[in-house]
Amino acid sequence: MSLTNLLEFDLDGLAAYCERLGEKRFRATQLFRWIHQKGASDFNAMSDLAKSLRDKLAGVACVTPLAVVSEQASTDGTIKWLFDVGGGNAVETVFIPEDDRGTLCISSQAGCAVGCRFCSTGHQGFSRNLTAGEIVAQLWFAEHHLRRRLNLAAGDRAITNVVMMGMGEPLQNYSALVPALRVMLDDHGYGLSRRRVTVSTSGVVPMIDRLRDDCPVALAVSLHAPDDALRDDLVPLNRKYPIAELLEACNRYLDKAPRDFITFEYCMLDGVNDTPEHARALVRISQAVSCKFNLIPFNPFPQSGLKRSPRERVTAFAQVLQDAGVVTTVRKTRGDDIDAACGQLAGEVQDRTQAHKRMTRAPIRVHRPASESADITSRSKEGRS
Repeated sequence: MSLTNLLEFDLDGLAAYCERLGEKRFRATQLFRWIHQKGASDFNAMSDLAKSLRDKLAGVACVTPLAVVSEQASTDGTIKWLFDVGGGNAVETVFIPEDDRGTLCISSQAGCAVGCRFCSTGHQGFSRNLTAGEIVAQLWFAEHHLRRRLNLAAGDRAITNVVMMGMGEPLQNYSALVPALRVMLDDHGYGLSRRRVTVSTSGVVPMIDRLRDDCPVALAVSLHAPDDALRDDLVPLNRKYPIAELLEACNRYLDKAPRDFITFEYCMLDGVNDTPEHARALVRISQAVSCKFNLIPFNPFPQSGLKRSPRERVTAFAQVLQDAGVVTTVRKTRGDDIDAACGQLAGEVQDRTQAHKRMTRAPIRVHRPASESADITSRSKEGRS
């Protein structure tokens, strides 16, 4: 009989599991705290659980983390772990320390099927979704490993922020994502604020609406282009959910979001999406939804055929937005010496999608953004390819 990995459960799921074992809900709360707050995996060490329950759990359950394949440390303090998820697949998780916070970038899939042109993960292809337990296990390991390494006092957290920005499109693994988020947010688990947990999506519109209703956290959208013609090339999902529909979903999300803005991520690509005209088109988007822009220096990899925008062009681009009153930041590149920066996570993926063929495309066409007077958010489903 295979053992049930208790990392798979949020608190409600663990309570239901304990009830099936003939135990009361408060036992699930005790167990949940031992696992997530104290990092315990040995039932015998859970001293306030009844011995009968500890014995029972030892025969049917386990707390099994992911196996660590490798750990790399950057000169800037960033740490990247490669975790084995079986079947020849491995995913990457990144810890980014700052003076006032510790951010963990978590993967949701082994690979990614979206296939954005500038993303190393997409070029690796897609194997499978991670389970809720495999998502949570990345936080479980990092939090308790770092607590020991940093000699933190009881109650101090190593991880204060989580971003679902690792390998994969989180909203295409929705059934595992939401239980994992609930573990992160639960006061008996990691107790993270909804404002400090961010889901990044390339724009899966129906799932944005579901997340708003089921578990609203901070939302980041991988935009990367101000018009549909260019975004179709850069983010293929745009052909199904174009910018007009995406912005409408963002506005609906804000009704329940913990923050009063959406973060739009924008990867700066030399000669592709980095002109003043593109910036002015983004200003018009900012008038359609409360937002801030995070400009991301592109991290080149050979298969992309793309280059990073020069620093002075990024600065000028940001200035256009800021002069229009749009909150704009330029992301500081962290961990690029260990391939841990944005867009660089590749892991090891047994591709089932023939990405090498799918990602071999003609060069990106350079589009002039829509004119100042044009409505750049008008494309509807009718007549779309």
